[in-house]
Amino acid sequence: MEQTSENDSANQRGTAGVAALARGLELLRCFTPQEPVLSNAELTQRSGLAKSTVSRLTRTLVELGYLRRSGRAYGVGPAVLALGYAALANLRLRELARPQMQALADATQTLVSLATRDRLAMIYLENCRSAASVTLRVSVGTQLPLATTSVGRAFLAGLPAAERTFLTGQLAAREGAAWPAQAAALERELRRYAEHGYCLSLGEWKKDTNAAATPLHLAEGNELLVLSIGGPAFAVTARQLEDELAARLVALARHIETLLARAP
Repeated sequence: MEQTSENDSANQRGTAGVAALARGLELLRCFTPQEPVLSNAELTQRSGLAKSTVSRLTRTLVELGYLRRSGRAYGVGPAVLALGYAALANLRLRELARPQMQALADATQTLVSLATRDRLAMIYLENCRSAASVTLRVSVGTQLPLATTSVGRAFLAGLPAAERTFLTGQLAAREGAAWPAQAAALERELRRYAEHGYCLSLGEWKKDTNAAATPLHLAEGNELLVLSIGGPAFAVTARQLEDELAARLVALARHIETLLARAP
């Protein structure tokens, strides 16, 4: 009986530790390039955690170096940056793809990006821009919506049907009244992908931005990434995307997939 009680206590401590870790990670996810500094009150609002829990977690995360104090608020600390850069450094695709992406960006005076899904959003992993002053300026780590961007649509298009249905169900629940229009546009782009191998977003995410994207299937595992090309609408028109740029992007994706398959 005594041994059973000790095992139960150990299991409870383990469960509590896992829950604390999950809450700490949720807190770190609240920080974005657009909101790099947040107060306890803002973290409480964004995370849905109790105020006392947030205060306890921020104190611990500061002690561990995952957060740093900025006046009465907090920002991401060097420990998180180290983890992020380690993850990016281990992404073999970046090393192989970046020179190819940069060459396309320079040749077309566009922004060529690599992205993946982060829950119900997309996140930039790599951006290659030309020296042209009209090229879009976005940062690695920037999040974008799934349903209205070319990268999000291409990601959904590249998924098996069951996974796509699951994610679109989550999007429908979150978007509410906005979803029917988004779903109709998504269906249009899924048909475009089936016919041409890419998806478009023409001023639908941002009214002055046009982009095309295509899925990039890694040779190892089931991880799905997305390549995109785009720019300001006055510099990258819908006609340019459909007549030239999207086809070059699809060709680049297939080339990168070949490089990955051959790499040791």
